[in-house]
Amino acid sequence: MNKFLPLLTSFFLLAGCGAGGTNEKEEASKNEELKKVSVVLDWTPNTNHTGLYVAKEKGYFKEQGLDVEIIMPGEAGADKLVASGKSEFGVSYQEGITQARVQGVPIVSVAAVIQHNTSGFASPEAKDITTPKDFEGKTYGGWGSPVEKAIIDSLMKKENADVNEVDIVNTGDMDFFTSVKRDIDFAWIYYGWTGIEAELRNEKLNMVYLTEYSDKLDYYTPVLTTNEKMIKEDPETVKAFVHAASKGYQFAIKNPDDAADMLIESAPDLDPKLVKKSQEWLAAKYQDDAPRWGEQKLEIWKNYSEWMTENKLLEGDFDPEKAFTNEFLPK
Repeated sequence: MNKFLPLLTSFFLLAGCGAGGTNEKEEASKNEELKKVSVVLDWTPNTNHTGLYVAKEKGYFKEQGLDVEIIMPGEAGADKLVASGKSEFGVSYQEGITQARVQGVPIVSVAAVIQHNTSGFASPEAKDITTPKDFEGKTYGGWGSPVEKAIIDSLMKKENADVNEVDIVNTGDMDFFTSVKRDIDFAWIYYGWTGIEAELRNEKLNMVYLTEYSDKLDYYTPVLTTNEKMIKEDPETVKAFVHAASKGYQFAIKNPDDAADMLIESAPDLDPKLVKKSQEWLAAKYQDDAPRWGEQKLEIWKNYSEWMTENKLLEGDFDPEKAFTNEFLPK
């Protein structure tokens, strides 16, 4: 569900393109007064996105005067499309936004989809990997990002273990369950999807959650985004989108089964059992201990950027106060 993607070259190529043109023919007369915008997903549809599909299905976007198209990221990636204005809104992650802004990319987080980081390093129970110390002598399968080794190293240092004793290989988009049946011992997953799938498969996992070893790794993942130009020139549209999305996620919190049905209807290729069980698990995680869905804390943004700097993952200055905003959330 998460890919840590660099932004530089493609962003500057896209930046001059602007947003796409408006359709000359309206789908129906009732939509003539609605403002057309798009939201680009970070990955294929899953329960991180349920609130968006609910907002569309239940008419929450229309109530706010919006005709919202939910689109896939394609090769460009969500962050690049949003930052360049090719899509008004998107789904991203705090880690990606932090790197992007250091590179001068004007993307801003406007809501936290899930309040706490639910990711961690997963392994089949038979591998007997229960702590970061157990990573020594094992093979990790990932997607080739520097942040992966840095996080593994950070966790292992807590137990005086050596990251150089881990064989780190790039498995690309290989399915977790396929990779651990071959030559991979552990991988980075989001429990709300892959962990739930393991439960349905009756395949027991050991989890080493990032948040168990460092508060600085309790970052927002995923988040909803827009760009600085939208915030400056069209704040009412940003407010309308965030309000409708908030209503969608609040519905999913209170009605996970019905919300799951809406996601399944919109993405029929998904496994209904996985969607249902994942939605039930995530319902309490969306808002968790926050005073309202979507709210973000400056401390969280500072903590993770400090961690990235400490691990030499940032090349430049980062201003956490400009990376996110709560101003468009419902009061």
